[in-house]
Amino acid sequence: MKRSSTTTQGTPAAPSRDAWLQRLGPLCADLDEDAVRDFVLRMDHEYFGRFSPEDIAQHIRLAARVTLDEPCRVAISAQTDGRYAVVVVAFDYFSEFACLCGLLTAHGLDIREGNIFTTTEGSPATPPASRGAWPPRPRRPRQGGLGRRKIVDYFLVRPLSGASWSPEAQARFQGELAEVIRLLDAHQFKEARFRVNRELVESLSQRRGEGPTLLHPVSIRFDNHTSPQHTVMDIRSTDTPAFLYAFSNALAMRGVYIHQACLENVDHRVHDRLYVRDRHGHKITHPAAQNELRVTAVLIKQFTQFLRWAPDPAKAIEYFDQFLDQILSETTRAGGAKALEFLSKRQTLTMLARLLGASDFLWEEFLRRQHANLLPLLTSYQKLALVRPRAELMRELRQKLSRASSDERRRGLINDFKDREMFRIDMKHLADPSSSLRDFSRALTELAEVVLEETIRAVQRTRSRQHGSPRLSESTLCPFAVFGLGKFGGGELGYASDIEVVFVYKAGGRTSGKSGIDLSEYFERVARDILQWIEAKQEGIFHIDVRLRPHGGKGPLANTLRELKNYYGPGGLGAPFERQALIKLRHVAGDPALGRAVERLRDTVVYSGAPWDLTEAVEVRRAQIAQMVDPATINVKHSPGGLIDVEYAVQYLQLMHGHRHRALRTPNTLAALAALARLGLLPKRDGEALRDAYLLFRALIDGLRIVRGNAKDLVLPPLGSEAFIFLARRVGYISDDWQAGAAQLEADLAGHMARTRAFYERHFGSLSAASPGATALGNAPATRHASRGK
Repeated sequence: MKRSSTTTQGTPAAPSRDAWLQRLGPLCADLDEDAVRDFVLRMDHEYFGRFSPEDIAQHIRLAARVTLDEPCRVAISAQTDGRYAVVVVAFDYFSEFACLCGLLTAHGLDIREGNIFTTTEGSPATPPASRGAWPPRPRRPRQGGLGRRKIVDYFLVRPLSGASWSPEAQARFQGELAEVIRLLDAHQFKEARFRVNRELVESLSQRRGEGPTLLHPVSIRFDNHTSPQHTVMDIRSTDTPAFLYAFSNALAMRGVYIHQACLENVDHRVHDRLYVRDRHGHKITHPAAQNELRVTAVLIKQFTQFLRWAPDPAKAIEYFDQFLDQILSETTRAGGAKALEFLSKRQTLTMLARLLGASDFLWEEFLRRQHANLLPLLTSYQKLALVRPRAELMRELRQKLSRASSDERRRGLINDFKDREMFRIDMKHLADPSSSLRDFSRALTELAEVVLEETIRAVQRTRSRQHGSPRLSESTLCPFAVFGLGKFGGGELGYASDIEVVFVYKAGGRTSGKSGIDLSEYFERVARDILQWIEAKQEGIFHIDVRLRPHGGKGPLANTLRELKNYYGPGGLGAPFERQALIKLRHVAGDPALGRAVERLRDTVVYSGAPWDLTEAVEVRRAQIAQMVDPATINVKHSPGGLIDVEYAVQYLQLMHGHRHRALRTPNTLAALAALARLGLLPKRDGEALRDAYLLFRALIDGLRIVRGNAKDLVLPPLGSEAFIFLARRVGYISDDWQAGAAQLEADLAGHMARTRAFYERHFGSLSAASPGATALGNAPATRHASRGK
């Protein structure tokens, strides 16, 4: 590509503005004279050496049509060599140039050449201003936009497909550009960039064979002598997909305003010259500021090529920019150089795209706070195992605690260890698409068990110093143990799962100290201490839940073994749904012998073969649907055919057949499903359908919790919405056509829910509106029951 002859260095000085007004007079005779003068007198001198009088007259006509209601005008013309000239005249906005480049690339157009100019604001005597100056909001222009800065952006583009750019495609481009400009006009700069990012990344992902290339050298030279008002950035590099968009967007994200540009692309080599100012309207003169801008702009430009792996590309690039800020501001000069070198690697950028594009919550609660741990994690990413053995975790934590001299310090070490390990597990699972739900759940479960075990040791040591050791009537030490229920008991923890527990001690007695207390009081305090020691960073994330203990919220926090027998045994107060909930009970921490004793009690209660009222269980499920599901939405967990119906169907079959088959006495849903199929109690086809549905529902729930940061809201975003599209990508429906990926998820989900509901109703009863007495069956039990299995 060559510039037109008028751009060659050494061109004679352009005629005066008065001369241009005279020359343009006949060409613009039908236009308002003020509009012509306003344009000519406020345009850069260099502009007149780049365009012919006929081109300038066209630009003035477009500028005269720019209004508050139509802040952008476009002219597209085919050239003889298969290229197209695109002229955009509009009011000037922050990040407008980047948005223009992004939309052109998203529409499959390769920018071969460009000349970008901005008028000054106000009267012709007003000094030139930085392009796209930040707020305050531009004042309301006079009629025709006189006095307000305008841009004239000229691009020479070539369709990458080699085909012609159809009139229909041109119209779509102009319509989308108008929508983006309206967002910019409303000062919704982030929203405009997000929209362009979304369309661009989807477009890039559809171009097979154009995978990201790693870092082609980018030369950036800063010149503060050529222009009296602006720093000139001279950029040379190998052309890559969306190079110009990525680079200009990086500058916009760093608060750099582009006033003027001259673009060249010759034989896949980019040579761009940008006239810029910093966010304060000043030249960029300090060497440190230039170097920081050089490094961050190149890395953001490179990271853009990896956005196709991000569930939400706009979030990914925004948080990558903030991530760079933290690295540059908090690392030493040597450490910063090492970190930045690591960030230039393909594998690093791919993983960061997956992580940073996951959700606002993940960034705010984990990645931003743990950024110092993220780079070491990514460095050793392939070597790290997702699941660390419990013994290894225990050894590391005990070693840390051995150096603590106070309860406060021990508590802090336990929670720091928990948060760091949970961060490692979450990041490894997110960054490695091949990691399984089973391993992810196991890793979280083993961490929870270790944290509980060490918290029990620390808390009992403190309480025993105050009250003496807990003694049974025969003066032996009283065992204490913790049991998991729900997802914790089943070894099925996911993102933001509750840690549901029951505290049990063997029997009554007193502590041995001078200020001895009854063991009921002692273990009540121990249980309360455990709940207070283990901190939840956000509701639902490692939140210890004790609502499924005997008598629920009205009962003591800790119970004796005999109290459990009386409550769950024949004639006890335990409701049928509580017997069902015991299927998930498992010893997780504390005394092993007491653990085995309670698990034997579980088997006696759950798998005794005693009659179990299936009709009442189905009524409870109907009441749950009535209370917790809006029929106009899809709740992945509670809607008919959702996760709960897979879990309940499996548990019903365990209750029906577990007294005859020990293999069914497992708290794990997938293990129970496999055993049911192996024993011939479940047709293979039904077993596979329920397993596949379970895995999809769990993936969706994890995806929703990553975004929302809590365990409560499991309602899907509206089908077809942007949020649903990003959810589909987050759970693995990554397709060249994002809409197609979301549509496939919608179809798969509908199929799984329909099959799950059909299975449930065929074997157990209808999930339609409950009978008149169903709601009265127990609103509280239905609510408590619903909390199980988070």
